[in-house]
Amino acid sequence: MLEQLARARTAVFDKTGTLTRGTPELVAVRAEPGFGEDELLGLVASAEQYSSHVLAASVIDAAARRGIRLEEAAEAREVATNGVVAELAGRSVVVGKFAYVAEHAPDARRTAIGAGELAIYVAVDGAFAGALLARDGLRPEAAGTLERLHSLGVRHTMILTGDAQETADHVAAELGVERVRAECLPADKVREVRAITERPVIMVGDGVNDAPVLAAADVGIAMGARGATAASESAGAVILVDDVSRTAKVVEIGRDTVRIALQSIWLGIAVSVGLMVVAAFGHIPATVGALLQEVVDLLAILAALRAIGGRRDSRADAAAIRGRAPARV
Repeated sequence: MLEQLARARTAVFDKTGTLTRGTPELVAVRAEPGFGEDELLGLVASAEQYSSHVLAASVIDAAARRGIRLEEAAEAREVATNGVVAELAGRSVVVGKFAYVAEHAPDARRTAIGAGELAIYVAVDGAFAGALLARDGLRPEAAGTLERLHSLGVRHTMILTGDAQETADHVAAELGVERVRAECLPADKVREVRAITERPVIMVGDGVNDAPVLAAADVGIAMGARGATAASESAGAVILVDDVSRTAKVVEIGRDTVRIALQSIWLGIAVSVGLMVVAAFGHIPATVGALLQEVVDLLAILAALRAIGGRRDSRADAAAIRGRAPARV
């Protein structure tokens, strides 16, 4: 894995919670005729109680700020990467991405979204009920991370997300990301990563739905600070703080470790060859030669231990790299 990190050529990122803060703020409620804004927000928040998506907490918080009481569902189920279906006070409520809601409400139509915004669509009893708009800001360290990766030899970047194309395109434009694939299911992400020709590929994600693609990449890096266990277990490296810039640190560790390992190997070979040449002319007794060989081995080991130094900074335990013995930086 370290060798693949050292030679990485492509970095693929999930969007929400990885390149963005992952804490969207509700900015608008667009209710269809027959529904009030608070009514629609209450229905969505009540349904989102049963969702694990990062948007759910934002919607519930927005409802709480307006003093809206949430209803208990008679039945509810989450469809991973698509949305939630809930039975609320005798009404069937579907909340999620446009394609999923359109399956339940043929009259559903897309709503206009601004730069950096994303939409949550709603259907009630088989009819389109409206949409909620939220804005999720970029992480302040995201742009610098991509620049640092480029300087480390990672020349190609890509975003894979389940969000709408317009939302993903805006993030890519702000960060200078080359390629974007939006409205992806987990299987789509896996296919996209496997199809990339500029390898090795590192994939960075934070959610449960990212676990398959993290496993499919040459090196998966999980943003594990939010407790996404499935993603962390599938990844080769886990960032333990909520800071995507540590992605570049992981790549740097891989490059430094491989460089130091090769230096140590060649140091051992060079010293051993030199001693063998001297011994060939009878200048080193056999017992002394055996002891010197042990010294050479010790020198190689001590040189290799340089890979441990310089890894800790003011935010200790920032990342764990999985291998035989997980290391931390």
